[in-house]
Amino acid sequence: MAKKTILVKPILTEKAENLSEKQGKYSFVVNKKANKIEIKKAIEAQYNVSVLSVNTSIRPAKAKRRNTKSGVVVGMQPSFKKAFVTLAEGEEIDLYGEM
Repeated sequence: MAKKTILVKPILTEKAENLSEKQGKYSFVVNKKANKIEIKKAIEAQYNVSVLSVNTSIRPAKAKRRNTKSGVVVGMQPSFKKAFVTLAEGEEIDLYGEM
């Protein structure tokens, strides 16, 4: 799997920010078919850091409903895979420097 297709985007929420500040863990949305070894190699190559561990979780798809003037709109939110990456002591990733 190519490195560009493994990492989809970083997760920039308040909970993810607290994890990165206090514990040195960073959250990413990754390709569902990528395994932990591929994720580790992709992050080390893209951000030039050393990764201690990778934890993953798959968020299942959710059914969503909305009430509109024309009636109820029913749809689905897709499932996706999250990776929680722990970096070595003293290392960090500047996610906002790319914006």
